[in-house]
Amino acid sequence: MPKLKASKKSLIQSEKAQIRNRATRTAMRSAIKAVRTADDPATAKQALVKAASRIDKTAKKGVIHKKTADRYKSRLTKLVQKLA
Repeated sequence: MPKLKASKKSLIQSEKAQIRNRATRTAMRSAIKAVRTADDPATAKQALVKAASRIDKTAKKGVIHKKTADRYKSRLTKLVQKLA
């Protein structure tokens, strides 16, 4: 455990951020999974729109890098285009 007051505060802040980041990342991964498990192209396209939005939000919050988000969206889009 930290002894300094600033170190204690930093620990508390990082734990809170970790919880927030985990929730955001989990929501993003669930949206991605919905696209990958979609059976028909129409459902996949709807799921892709939601997933792209969720991925952008995750990147905007700094949980993942912007280029990582772009890569996820690109790969999902290619996957959906294959279904059609």
